[in-house]
Amino acid sequence: MLTPDQARDRAADIVARARAAGADAADAVFAADSSLDVSVRLGALEDVGRSESEELGLRVFVGQRSASVSTSDLSSDAVAALVERAVAMAREAPEDRWAGLAPADRLMHGAPPLLDLDDRGEAEPAELKALALEAEEAARAVAGVSNSEGAGASASRSVWALATSHGFAGAYAATAYGLSASVLAGDVASGMERDYWHHAARHRSHLESAAEIGRRAGERAVARLNPGRIASGPMPVVFDPRVGASLLGHLTGAIAGQAITRRTSFLLDALGTQVFAAGVSVHDDPHRPHGLRSRPFDGEGLPVSPVALVEAGMLETWLLDSGSARQLGLEPTGHAARGVGGGPGVSPSNLYMAAGAVPVETLIGDIVRGVYVTELIGQGVNPVTGDYSRGAAGFLIDNGAIAGPVAEFTVAGNLKDMFLQLTPASDLEFRYGTNVPTLRIDGMTVAGG
Repeated sequence: MLTPDQARDRAADIVARARAAGADAADAVFAADSSLDVSVRLGALEDVGRSESEELGLRVFVGQRSASVSTSDLSSDAVAALVERAVAMAREAPEDRWAGLAPADRLMHGAPPLLDLDDRGEAEPAELKALALEAEEAARAVAGVSNSEGAGASASRSVWALATSHGFAGAYAATAYGLSASVLAGDVASGMERDYWHHAARHRSHLESAAEIGRRAGERAVARLNPGRIASGPMPVVFDPRVGASLLGHLTGAIAGQAITRRTSFLLDALGTQVFAAGVSVHDDPHRPHGLRSRPFDGEGLPVSPVALVEAGMLETWLLDSGSARQLGLEPTGHAARGVGGGPGVSPSNLYMAAGAVPVETLIGDIVRGVYVTELIGQGVNPVTGDYSRGAAGFLIDNGAIAGPVAEFTVAGNLKDMFLQLTPASDLEFRYGTNVPTLRIDGMTVAGG
């Protein structure tokens, strides 16, 4: 695989070619990836997969017209043809008054932050197989586990580079390791339940142990056996951190620049107003060492820095690339995100809700009747109105304590109201790209089966 410097030079070269072919401005992305995945089931190897890819994406501007092209054929002739085609396409494209590169005076210069995303390690299939087997064995050893959907281990390394025609060129490499297990508990006669556990890390040494991942998967599956039903009505709903993180996805979708410019957000006029309870803060931290979504610069070459999206319940900022920022008369926020094809959108990096002040036991201690949600099903969320309705499974909360499992119910509300009624517990852990503590939301509607 190319080094970051070589990847940066590849991206810069195609930008120079585009300018020579008649583009007024251009930017290019080069992405390379190699990965190895191993899966096992019932103690036997099930699959081994290895993939390697290199892709190049080019965006060109002719006046206020633009076009984007991409290719995995990196031969000199193919790249030359790609450049010519992109410039010809841009000349025929409709004008977009908001299109263009990021402001030149905002580009990142100097040394990037040290994020330590690449441990420079290499994994062999035998190593990953051993990890997967250990995880599955630990899961199947949990009393009550009756079958396995398998376990998997993976390792990858990627290089990502961006160059622009107005002065930016940068690249970085990152490794990633993953381990998961999924098992079934119970039997056909009395009913079977499935659950899983997983972990991912930039450094192999930071990956959670296979025994722990397997044990958690097995215990979660067994805990779901023989679920009951819950009577319908309004009640507090408590979200396990694994599923509660999805609520921040709805937040970032609603404050993305494109949603605001298109007027398709339930938080359309909410900037500078209270959208959560006063004790809630939401942060985005692209500089976290080893972070799963850390990055030294954004998808347009702008510097990135930690920022509070919500502070003490108040919405502090939109997420803006340069195009949506121009349309709104604002400045880009360093949240532009690029794939190889197309122009930039926006995305947070390491997103998290700050821990609250109370432990989980206290958070649920005064709930006479409620539900603790460990699984969400379906996509019943309207991003324009904020209406929220999703299938769920989890556990009954009875007189302040977690009771037996319940399934086949729906939790519903409106995200505006849900955010204002949300209380975070003190148990925040940084396990995923988006992290939240246990969350309590009062006044939701639960519809039982």
